[in-house]
Amino acid sequence: MTWRVFENCPALIGHRGMGAGVVAGHRENTVSSFRAAARAGAAWVELDVQRTRDDALMVVHDPVLPDGRYLAELTSDDAARHGLVRLEDLLEQLPPGLGVAVEIKSGLHDAARPADATTAALLARRYAHGLSDRPVLALSFDPAALQHLRQSAPDLPLGLLTWKTFPIQHAVAAAAHLDVQVLALHTSSLAPPTSGGVAPLAENVFDIVHAARRQVLVWCPESTGRTRDFAAAGVDAVIVDDIPRHARAKSVEADVEPTQGSEVTTA
Repeated sequence: MTWRVFENCPALIGHRGMGAGVVAGHRENTVSSFRAAARAGAAWVELDVQRTRDDALMVVHDPVLPDGRYLAELTSDDAARHGLVRLEDLLEQLPPGLGVAVEIKSGLHDAARPADATTAALLARRYAHGLSDRPVLALSFDPAALQHLRQSAPDLPLGLLTWKTFPIQHAVAAAAHLDVQVLALHTSSLAPPTSGGVAPLAENVFDIVHAARRQVLVWCPESTGRTRDFAAAGVDAVIVDDIPRHARAKSVEADVEPTQGSEVTTA
């Protein structure tokens, strides 16, 4: 299996569809949001999956519903009545060829289950039965979930997610020695330190990750200008909120050739 997941870099990935929350009238992690993101220019979409009591994978970010109940304690029918969509139903409605980055939300209830019954193991089985017909990447903050996936679905590309301000040196070293293809960094891990120390430049970080035959994804940069900086430094993919705004900015950068002494800026 190739170590390259993203070929046309930097790939623009819609965070939960068009973006977290509600963007252009589309609520996150819904069919309409993912389809709108594809129309707006996203090459990939990122979505969250959590399991139900009866082992369905639902597309939702939070483990607890607004009424206070854990999704893992409900059936898939109960979840559907709350407006949540099953992963397999969503995939049937996405455009062919649209890449899907699936974030596995390991929950408290997975702790009492054997490895082959966790959320990650359920995704591995789903990959073997229909998810492999499009570009796909499984992401998780949980290294154990990634280990379960590698054992159950050895051909599934994997990515290690790191949380906000996670030390960059630990993230790079971990990804280099884990059996993953992608290191997914929060943008804050590439920000200058707040007190003391010297932060490595993004291009240096990206070069080291590439030398280890891994790719780099940065999630949720705060502006299109920051996204542009990461693209110039050699990032392979960026998960963004507000897909229309970032797609417009990317189009401007592709179409406008700056003259010497001038600068192209985007909002």
